[in-house]
Amino acid sequence: MRNDGLRIARWIALLLPLALVGGAHLSEFFGLVPCEMCWWQRWPHYAAILVALSAFFVRNGPAQRTIVLLAATLIAVSGGIGVFHAGVEYKWWEGITACTAQVHGDNPMDMLNDALRRPLIRCDVPQWTLFGISLAGFNAILSLGGAAVICLLAVRRGRA
Repeated sequence: MRNDGLRIARWIALLLPLALVGGAHLSEFFGLVPCEMCWWQRWPHYAAILVALSAFFVRNGPAQRTIVLLAATLIAVSGGIGVFHAGVEYKWWEGITACTAQVHGDNPMDMLNDALRRPLIRCDVPQWTLFGISLAGFNAILSLGGAAVICLLAVRRGRA
């Protein structure tokens, strides 16, 4: 019995985070600078890429399904962080204070020098929107939707 759903799910689990992370890095070439929460959304995608890639080297169907579902979970984690970030941008809830004050140092002078060296990127202000949806919002929609599709395809029974 061949499970084409699992094969498709495996490809989506690899290509979706690759596309989302690629798009995020491409946006930097157009002048967008990621805030702290933007980076938080990328880390689960990086992990999902590695996990999904490993599914191509496993021949055992149940093991491959487990790996693909793990990749889907990581993609969903990024989507959940995207929901939180978008909510902060839309002022639905408060963000994390450290995200808007990204300065480091052992004393006030070091902190001031650190603040002057880097651009101030606020997590609560979207740098770009399309139809009122920020990049964090698009990540939430695409990641959570994609993770659901991956899970549905991975657990679907194949045809004989």
